Amino acid sequence: MSSLLNIGVTGLNAAQLALQVTGNNIANASTTGYSEQSVQQVDMVGQNNGRYTMGTGVDVIGVQRAYSQYLTQALWSSNSSMQGATTTTNLTTALNGLLQNSGNLQSAMDSFYGGFNDVANSPSDLSPRQALLGDASTLTAAFNTFGQQLDQQRQQVNTQISSTVSDINTLVQQIATLNTSISQAGSSQPNSLLDQRDQLVNQLAGDTGISVAAQPDGTLSIYSTSGQVMVSGSYSYGFQVGSSPYDTSTTDVLNTSGTDITNSLSGGTLGALLSYRTNTLDAAQNQLGRTALAVAQSVNKQQANGLTLTGAKGQPIFVVPYPSVAAMKANLGTASVSASVSDISSLTNDNYILTYTGSNASPSVNGWSLATTSGSSVAMTANADGTLSANGLTFSVSGNAQVGDSFQILPTQNVASGISVATSDPNAIAAAAALVGTPASANTGGATVSSVNVSDSTNANLFSGATVTFGAGNSYTVTDGAGNTSTGTYTSGTPIQFDGWSLNLSGTPASGDSFAVAENSSGLNDNSNALTMAGLGDVGVLDGGKTTTVAAYANLTNQIGLAGSMASSNLTTQTGLYNQATSAQQSLAGVNLDQEAANLIKYQQAYQASAQVISTSQTLFSSLITAIQA
Repeated sequence: MSSLLNIGVTGLNAAQLALQVTGNNIANASTTGYSEQSVQQVDMVGQNNGRYTMGTGVDVIGVQRAYSQYLTQALWSSNSSMQGATTTTNLTTALNGLLQNSGNLQSAMDSFYGGFNDVANSPSDLSPRQALLGDASTLTAAFNTFGQQLDQQRQQVNTQISSTVSDINTLVQQIATLNTSISQAGSSQPNSLLDQRDQLVNQLAGDTGISVAAQPDGTLSIYSTSGQVMVSGSYSYGFQVGSSPYDTSTTDVLNTSGTDITNSLSGGTLGALLSYRTNTLDAAQNQLGRTALAVAQSVNKQQANGLTLTGAKGQPIFVVPYPSVAAMKANLGTASVSASVSDISSLTNDNYILTYTGSNASPSVNGWSLATTSGSSVAMTANADGTLSANGLTFSVSGNAQVGDSFQILPTQNVASGISVATSDPNAIAAAAALVGTPASANTGGATVSSVNVSDSTNANLFSGATVTFGAGNSYTVTDGAGNTSTGTYTSGTPIQFDGWSLNLSGTPASGDSFAVAENSSGLNDNSNALTMAGLGDVGVLDGGKTTTVAAYANLTNQIGLAGSMASSNLTTQTGLYNQATSAQQSLAGVNLDQEAANLIKYQQAYQASAQVISTSQTLFSSLITAIQA
């Protein structure tokens, strides 16, 4: 009877605990991160009397949570990807909004180039000239607005990087604290603490890419994508934020020892922020700046080929910032570097690092090597004046560098926000051609003057006047007003060049024919240079002369639109994968209220039955006492 009583008591206790666990499951059915718990029961060791073995009840050996390491880590990984995709989509959506709200650059460029046609129609009238300067101001304002908005988004990204790093540091500290509590629990399984830790790890994975390793003592070791230990036992090792080695306004991520790991981090919100800043925002700013630079340089160059309303040689309409050069803060030498755009047709969208190696072995030139900020080596050439050139840029170095000193070059990133109009004088529009070519009246051949262009506006003899005289076999002699001469053989389609000008002829000259090249004396009525500038929007300037300024801006809009489309598509994909991972994990660990309701009835009946066993035991014991007393 005592055995029957003990069996009933163990059954009653087991059923009571199972009811408590079931009630706890129901109470936490909506708790994020909670894993369903169940009572683990075993048959108590029975008593062997030699002929058979009798059970002695039930033993509760633990309360176990539903858990799969594989499904949980798959959930962490998919959450990291989804949060990264969400961040990228939000940023590219904002970028597309900036493009739409920055003013219509396309229409501003069309109006600007169209303004030269209006000047050409009335070259001596000040009204269209003043309107053209207004169009130039509108164009630069549109560039400025968009460039400044991109600068503001860069600042916002930097702020988000700092905020995310702060969140990461808080999470790793909390995980390390839970590691300590879990390891101290020993062999008993602290289900609530384990659930809390898993939820924190999931949040951490949403912030940055991680890998997780379970340890024998129940703790988790967590590593970043850069290989840094973030959590080990009860110790946490977060990130730091610091400024870029070259730019104090750029926020980089450092490990606990101060090493810059920005380029090694990926995954989650932080990885998306860093990737967007480098791969999308930099590219957009550089392409915008390259477009502004193409407009300004092509117009300024053509201005120099013409004469103003006062007969002076044309001066730049636009002021364009030079490429930005920043020395690394850790430089030991006294060297300084300046950069200029020497060939815009060869200019790329890249940013660069110029490093002093002290070697002349390839790829170094005169002790310097050049690479893009992504690490790709760039070939340089040494010029006779001691400068270095590569990809349309020319670098001038002064002072003494130490091996390892480096400089960051941003050729076009700041151009759009800094471009401005150089003049407010409508007379300064160089609508007239600077030079004219005139055939001699006695010419007998069929050659006519197509155009005279200025190839070097700085040549001292540009306006000294010259005569081109043809001899037998298409030979020619050029003599300028200063007495300088040059000879050559004319090839149809090839311009004759001298004193900073180039003469283009159509047809075939005869021996004895001559052509005079002189300064344009009818500037008030001439519109040839204005007509040339009106067509500059359709002239190839970039990418080896293949891309026009209008096409360059179209490329920018396509680039930004494609980034947004790809980000949106990736978010859809990553959200689907995350939902699948969540469903798989919850199918195992989530609370099923229907199942829990069935368990309530099951354990309630078990409790009642165990109570009946105890009651039966008591009845039998009372009957036995009564019988003895009788």
